[in-house]
Amino acid sequence: MLATLIYGERDIRVEEVADPVLSTGADAIVRVVASCVCGSDLWPYRGVTPTEEPHRIGHEFVGIVEEVGPDVARIKAGDFVIAPFYVCDGTCVNCLNGVSTSCLQGGWWGGDDKVGGFADGGQGERVRVPLADGTLFALEEQPDDALIPSLLTLSDVFGTGHHAAVSAGVGPGSVVAVVGDGAVGLCAILAAKRLGATTIIAMSRHADRQAIAREFGATHIVEERGSDGVKAVKALTGGIGADQVLECVGTKESMDQALRSTRPGGMVGYVGVPNGGPELPVRSMFSRNVGVNGGVAPVRGYIAELLPDVLSGKVDPGLVFDLTLPLTDAAEAYAAMDERRATKVLLRP
Repeated sequence: MLATLIYGERDIRVEEVADPVLSTGADAIVRVVASCVCGSDLWPYRGVTPTEEPHRIGHEFVGIVEEVGPDVARIKAGDFVIAPFYVCDGTCVNCLNGVSTSCLQGGWWGGDDKVGGFADGGQGERVRVPLADGTLFALEEQPDDALIPSLLTLSDVFGTGHHAAVSAGVGPGSVVAVVGDGAVGLCAILAAKRLGATTIIAMSRHADRQAIAREFGATHIVEERGSDGVKAVKALTGGIGADQVLECVGTKESMDQALRSTRPGGMVGYVGVPNGGPELPVRSMFSRNVGVNGGVAPVRGYIAELLPDVLSGKVDPGLVFDLTLPLTDAAEAYAAMDERRATKVLLRP
């Protein structure tokens, strides 16, 4: 079968690899219907995160279950499933506490899954899914093909944007600013709107992404950065800053932007993967009573809440996909996102 591997900086290849096989009793084989490239995949692509040896890559996919191990009770062959960007059992203390990303038996796609060896990456024709009952979310029936992009966002970016909003305490009447106009930032706008925010400021310099932001519920656009960006946010919020700021990038500059754009007593919800040295100025936060909450998003736990609105068409997070390519063109998918020719690229086997 075909799968995507990363060999090093800007070196993505689609190659023949061995078909996955059941090996633990608790696993499943999923035929991938759609996968995608994540903004966090660009860190190793750009060489910011070093690649020590070639390995499978990709962590967002939806598909059809082909086989299950003898210990799998909930998932069955033929199910259409959403796979979160990590593996979890759903039963350990951390999963039960709502932090399934810290599952005691879990792991990450493309890394050591702790359950049967090296994990497959999501950008391939098939994937072996460890801990299938805990990891996979099965739909009750096969979805229309038109819903595939939005369902795919539930594996990561929509749930991650939702986590930023929930972590910051967004609710009815909130005044929100969003730092980052990638797929996660755009989904954070959609999540804030869904949770009742009435003023949503999107910080974006790109016309195509601004259009999606407005479609998702942004009421204002701020193109400035740094101190000018902070001034622009404050000008839109009575001079004090936003109630909640959602940080969806993961750099020193984006965190600084978020903290300084938050009103006294406000909260930053952060979900940007930390690359580039984000720092917390504790003295300033202390003096202004600004809090920070968030982290790696436990999206598996959000799927049941968000899915009904996706299936009904109330929300359409799939709009973040503005380019669809065959799996064989994965290298172009990475290049398009790296060069900002695409917001997020969907891959079809």
